[in-house]
Amino acid sequence: MIKLVIRYGESPERFLQRFKRLCAKQGVFREIKRRRFYEKPSDKQRRRAKEARRAAIREAKRSLRRKLEAS
Repeated sequence: MIKLVIRYGESPERFLQRFKRLCAKQGVFREIKRRRFYEKPSDKQRRRAKEARRAAIREAKRSLRRKLEAS
């Protein structure tokens, strides 16, 4: 849940900009798009496996990069 307090003297435009940035950072827009239509359980499982593979590859690249920078 996103909680945001308007700062003293903050313009509504600035507050809205902060709110949108926080929503984007937490993946709210992505979640809304994903839930727009029903997703079959098999499709959901396939999507999660694909995301996990992508995350594993990304993490492997990061760890390799760290090892190369350290040496």
